Amino acid sequence: MSVAAQPRIRRVKLRQRTDVAEGTTAFRFEKPPGFDFEAGQFLDWTLVDPPETDAEGSVRAFTIASSPTEDTLMLATRMRDTAFKRVLKRMPLGAEMQIEGPSGDLVLDGDVTRPVVFLAGGIGITPFRSMLVTAARTKSARRIHLFYSNRRPEDAAFLDELESLARETTTIRVTATMTEMEKSQRAWSGETGLLDHPMLARHLAGVLSPIYYVAGPPGLVKGMQAMLTGAGIAGADIRAEEFDGY
Repeated sequence: MSVAAQPRIRRVKLRQRTDVAEGTTAFRFEKPPGFDFEAGQFLDWTLVDPPETDAEGSVRAFTIASSPTEDTLMLATRMRDTAFKRVLKRMPLGAEMQIEGPSGDLVLDGDVTRPVVFLAGGIGITPFRSMLVTAARTKSARRIHLFYSNRRPEDAAFLDELESLARETTTIRVTATMTEMEKSQRAWSGETGLLDHPMLARHLAGVLSPIYYVAGPPGLVKGMQAMLTGAGIAGADIRAEEFDGY
């Protein structure tokens, strides 16, 4: 059954809840039989008969942070104090949510000869986590370089996992940078400071004609787009998605 032909609305049960960074939690739900999606797509997630709501409602759009090769559907989110997230946090294992989708076109194009550069800020890592796990599990020959910006190592969801993927493959590279290490309690030997063109240039020497994918808070996304276009990157080679802070 194709992605377009499968049912758009389903119910799924919560199987696992895991903290993946300070203030960020991943929720893994059962994956319905025959459910297909492309890495990078999202679902509309609806609470079923929630005990509380607020003006923001009971529906949120979250990227599917899991890979199509995995047997669960994962959403990962910063745990702000909203009615939606309070209900999500207290949801017992086995409880159901309604999903609608998949939707979205922040997916890898089919030209595997062109390298890919991911620029992620904060929870904007979720589509790239899906893509990178998929690339590793399918042994893709496409070269991918992830640049991942966070305030502190404590805030960097999935960083250990993604660095492990990079060590296990010859096609994936990961460069993480921290912008507020003075607030961290952890040691850090990687890059520091904002993602900028000099940092990209240092790590992308010899990478020819990449396609850039950008995801994260609106300010970061707009800044990255401006940086890339200012460096002469064609708009057609920049794909972007903003992640609001709900």
